[in-house]
Amino acid sequence: MADVVIYTTMFCPFCHRAKHLLKDKGVAFEEIDVTMSAKKRAEMTEKANGGYTVPQIFIDGEPIGGCDELYALERQGELNAKLGVAA
Repeated sequence: MADVVIYTTMFCPFCHRAKHLLKDKGVAFEEIDVTMSAKKRAEMTEKANGGYTVPQIFIDGEPIGGCDELYALERQGELNAKLGVAA
């Protein structure tokens, strides 16, 4: 299974939506809350090639983007392969 990291904030509905999809697929992920940490947010922005909105999602170190991009991969039938889960 893939290594998934998701940067979030506490009250972000898109973060909750992205986490819900990952949980539905049975995928474990590391959640990094950047709500109160400028240092963590700066780290996220650097890793995301300038992406500063949350969520920022990484699968095996590859920046995927946010919630919309995660769901786009799902619609295109590519997410399961990236995550290493059965369809």
